[in-house]
Amino acid sequence: MSLPSTAAAQLVSLASEGGEHSGGHESLSPYLTGGGALLALLLLLWITTRFNRDR
Repeated sequence: MSLPSTAAAQLVSLASEGGEHSGGHESLSPYLTGGGALLALLLLLWITTRFNRDR
């Protein structure tokens, strides 16, 4: 068996086991994470525009 076919076989077996885990932590809310990221970026934008008054 060649290296690419061995890797492909391992990936197929790994993908078939994917139903057990969702990939994220149960306590992380996507809306809370996205809202926090948006708030942080808006805060950085506001700080940047306050320091750049020469425009």
